[in-house]
Amino acid sequence: MSASAPASAAGPTASAGPAEAAPAALEVRGLTVVHPPRGGRGPARAVDGVDLRLEQGEILALIGESGCGKSTLARALVGLTRPTSGEVLYRGTPLRYTGSALKAYRRHTQLVLQDPGGALNPRQTVFDAVAEGPRLHGLKEGLEERVRSALSRAGLRPPEDFLARYPHQLSGGQQQRVVIAGALALDPAVVVADEPVASLDASVRGEILQLVLRLRDELGLSALVVSHDLGLAWNIADRVAVMYLGRIVEVGTVEDVLLRPVHPYTRALLSVLPGPDRGRRPTVLTGEAPDPTAVPAGCRFHPRCPAWAALDGPGREAAGCTVRELPVLTADPGAGRQAACHLVDAAADTPAGGAGTAGAPGGAAQAPGAEDGRG
Repeated sequence: MSASAPASAAGPTASAGPAEAAPAALEVRGLTVVHPPRGGRGPARAVDGVDLRLEQGEILALIGESGCGKSTLARALVGLTRPTSGEVLYRGTPLRYTGSALKAYRRHTQLVLQDPGGALNPRQTVFDAVAEGPRLHGLKEGLEERVRSALSRAGLRPPEDFLARYPHQLSGGQQQRVVIAGALALDPAVVVADEPVASLDASVRGEILQLVLRLRDELGLSALVVSHDLGLAWNIADRVAVMYLGRIVEVGTVEDVLLRPVHPYTRALLSVLPGPDRGRRPTVLTGEAPDPTAVPAGCRFHPRCPAWAALDGPGREAAGCTVRELPVLTADPGAGRQAACHLVDAAADTPAGGAGTAGAPGGAAQAPGAEDGRG
């Protein structure tokens, strides 16, 4: 794959049109997760009315600041967090929360955590760590071959060199590959990866990103990758969804969202990254960081929004950002690029009062293949 084009250029969803749309690999409709009051603070709307689709064979990056609800949404997608309202659908079938239904569902949808050291039991060998899932699902026949195959697909070759090792005998990258092998041992159709390379060195990050792309191409896996790293999204994703305070505020192809962002929040996130237009000033977000226990009225981003702050008094009032609630972005596969903002036209390349972002985020298009995950 060329290092100068995003992952979507060769992705299996690139040529699919709305008329050919199959049931999504994974979909959420109206998903809301409200955590109960705690420590004198009110209930926290961690996820607030999200509609989102992960297509079959697609890599979707979910991007946003810490505390925006990304990880809560990821846990809901794999059935670890039960939503307050809304539903999760696997290939068009709603998830049921009975013990047997959840067990069957988790064989198809696996979670990969960001800290491989914490995810692995230090007292388990690699063999036992990878075999744990198949054993829980009663897949005892051919277990050793299943484990060897999963390790090999995860890039730990020859697998027999790793079977008897313990986590402390592995590098960080090898530990993450063992975690991925544990997911692959169940032959899932969907992987939800929560910050899968956050704890790894730059060179190892590139190797893991290459692995995810290869697994998509060879096995037809669908993957939702949760990250705060826009450069990771550029290097690996077909589409990008940007999350702010429990809501998806912009969604579209990686080229649209990261090269031509329209939502002021997306533009602010991109403005701090190095790129060809290095002389530009980064957009500084003012106000308090997102607080899911105190969601503002109207547009939840308006207290920190540079576009709203730049308006004069009458312009602010006319925009209605403080009183008009924004609609939930649709998960319709034919909807294309969308942005939840009163001040932009989602079909335009740039929002009012600003220019588009030039070049790949963080200079990713100029990075060597082994580093950027595309080589």
